[in-house]
Amino acid sequence: MRIDILVFDGADEIDFVGPQEVFRRAAKIEKDIEVELVTLEPQSEVTAQFGLRVHPDGVLNTAPDLVVVPGGGWVANSNNGIRREIAHGALTKTLSSLHESQVILAGVCTGAMALAAAGLLDGRAAVTHHGALEDLRRTKARVVEARVVDDGDILTCGGVTSSIDLALWFVERQWGGELADKISRSMEHTRTGIQPRSETHIAPWRPPYRK
Repeated sequence: MRIDILVFDGADEIDFVGPQEVFRRAAKIEKDIEVELVTLEPQSEVTAQFGLRVHPDGVLNTAPDLVVVPGGGWVANSNNGIRREIAHGALTKTLSSLHESQVILAGVCTGAMALAAAGLLDGRAAVTHHGALEDLRRTKARVVEARVVDDGDILTCGGVTSSIDLALWFVERQWGGELADKISRSMEHTRTGIQPRSETHIAPWRPPYRK
């Protein structure tokens, strides 16, 4: 499985580092997992929201299985970050194309707003950072206030550390709860739960997050 985690100037660090940590730990056990930090266009260095400088592994793969889209700077209305990426248009076009190609998309924190801007959350269950929930409600998404929301080929989660729970849930969904729990223990992370797609969603899940 190929997992590409998008990075861009102004992306929130934990939004992409959290999933990277989970998936690379999974890759050490499940040998068929390839995880990379990628950009839309060639870029030697990315400066994240709080100053972390990252050297991406490369450019978005032509045929990934899962693409993780971080947020960053939305609530603070930063000059860089996810708002700028949406305004440029390349990200939303790419997400639409990926979705048409049946790639699974995961919107972390306000990365969900990019999915919404691409029209991919229309009528779909989704969540985002609590500071952006009202913005998400103004789209056609069906907002579910849970820590992680699984709507099949699109997953979303709340802010920052929720990214870790989203990644762990995907590991559980793909390779089983035993592996997800093993990774969680190795990270000394206490898992919280997801909102299932529907009452007929048969994948194992934990009670939805409650504030």
